[in-house]
Amino acid sequence: MSKFKKSIYEILKGNFLVSNDSFKNWRFILFIVGLMLLMIASSHSSDKKVMEIARLNKKIKELRSEFLDTRSISMRLKLESTIKNKVLALELKPSETPPQVIKVILKK
Repeated sequence: MSKFKKSIYEILKGNFLVSNDSFKNWRFILFIVGLMLLMIASSHSSDKKVMEIARLNKKIKELRSEFLDTRSISMRLKLESTIKNKVLALELKPSETPPQVIKVILKK
């Protein structure tokens, strides 16, 4: 058997995990597993944040649309023609005589 085949065969048998110096191999394997778990947790956390950002952007667009609709309705209600129509429905008419200025003179 060649040296390459022999080393592959020993890896497949798992000799590196049960040999005399296997403690350093186990430490390295546990370190790699810890890094993998940390990477998976970080990935899930970033995915959750991306989903939250997408949800908030959608909410912002909805609120902006509602604001613009409300503002346009408010602007229409402030128009003089709209106010005249509402006042006429209440049977109120503008005064025919102009208002008079009242001057108050205080004497000390």
